[in-house]
Amino acid sequence: MNMKRTTSPKGIFFDVDDTLYDHLAPFREAVQETARPGEAFPYEAAYHRMRYYSDRLSVELGGAGTAAYGEAVEEMRRRRFQLALAEFGIPLSLEEAEVVQQTYLDRQYTIRMFAGARELLKKLADAGHVVGLITNGPADHQMNKIAAMQLGDLIPPDRLFVSGAVGWDKPDPRIFRHVNQLTGTAPESSYYIGDSWRNDVIGALAAGWNIIWFNHRSVAPESEHEPHHIVTSYGALELLLDELIG
Repeated sequence: MNMKRTTSPKGIFFDVDDTLYDHLAPFREAVQETARPGEAFPYEAAYHRMRYYSDRLSVELGGAGTAAYGEAVEEMRRRRFQLALAEFGIPLSLEEAEVVQQTYLDRQYTIRMFAGARELLKKLADAGHVVGLITNGPADHQMNKIAAMQLGDLIPPDRLFVSGAVGWDKPDPRIFRHVNQLTGTAPESSYYIGDSWRNDVIGALAAGWNIIWFNHRSVAPESEHEPHHIVTSYGALELLLDELIG
């Protein structure tokens, strides 16, 4: 499928978790330190299950912008670890799940971006494109991650869209339409780069955006939706964007 080309301003927006940085790293460190599984433990498979339960439980609560989510978010965070690790033979009490969750949060505030990510963001911003972030989650939590990556010098605050503050969670197309309205961009001239099939690919397509699936874990598609392009590294992403938008 070919990308849509127009002469209107280009909006280039990125997901945060597992798109700008390796989301598996804090998960692995937290599980290693607290649950202490054996050397052969399948961290990546368990990580995918944790993210599945995180998305599912968030949807059940109505999304990060709702009152119900705010009231139950801590319980949801513990529950996702209980459900995910139980599938791999590691039962957790509520107290143990709380320790894993807190360690996981702590590790997310010392994160490092993927190689080439910061350089690409700077290149796009210096070229005059409308560059920003669209991410699911509570506002304070996601903004702490953004601060940990020191992105304030690259992306202005009015281009940081967090579902907990906006009121809609991806894949709801309204969050993408909201971004278009506030940034003066058009859907056909907007590009979204994200790793999640459920949230990023399906959501961006529903909003009429061009979607570049950052499939660096080489996972299988979850539906018959077709992303416009697929990349597995920031080197490949930079080459693709050079070709598409210059």
